Amino acid sequence: MMSQFFEIHPENPQLRLIHRAVEIIRNGGVIVYPTDSSYALACHLDDKQALDRIRRIRQLDDKHNFTLVCKDLTQVSTFTKIGNDAYRLIKALTPGPFTFILDATREVPRRLQHPKKKTIGVRIPDHPVAQLLLQELGEALFSSTLILPGESEVMTDPYEIRDKLENELDLIIDAGIIEGGETTMIEFSSNGAEIIRQGKGLAPMLN
Repeated sequence: MMSQFFEIHPENPQLRLIHRAVEIIRNGGVIVYPTDSSYALACHLDDKQALDRIRRIRQLDDKHNFTLVCKDLTQVSTFTKIGNDAYRLIKALTPGPFTFILDATREVPRRLQHPKKKTIGVRIPDHPVAQLLLQELGEALFSSTLILPGESEVMTDPYEIRDKLENELDLIIDAGIIEGGETTMIEFSSNGAEIIRQGKGLAPMLN
């Protein structure tokens, strides 16, 4: 298997290429796509086989916090139990480089939830390619930041990704080099919202 490689314009994505990417996802493919913080792996959230491939590429155990990438707050509220405070905060910070950890609803397949906490990460990225992909797919995507096993840095260069992973992926979307960094992770609990990892996103209201 050799992955396809689409050069998609980072500001004005070509719709026909986005449609081909959506088709690959719907057919069980694993793709690499750009977000506002780095490149990430993604697949259809109901596709167990594709999910297992992502786990294998990243060598993740089941204690890993998985993320659903959503188009908007309406999608977020399908998958999470979101109170008014959380809603307001997420609305203020998105789209942007944040991952929010919330209690999962029944819409989230159990294998994606954190085994003990029954939580799920959600994210609304600020990147035209990711936004259009989500819009055309019409549903949330299962996603995992592209950090290779043993590495601490996220992957930001599509050519380097192709060198290392082209035999393990169905599609790499090249939208140029991304100034890489991790998302800022915010967890909601009964005590309110707390930053559990400071990344690219700034949330001065929580400091």
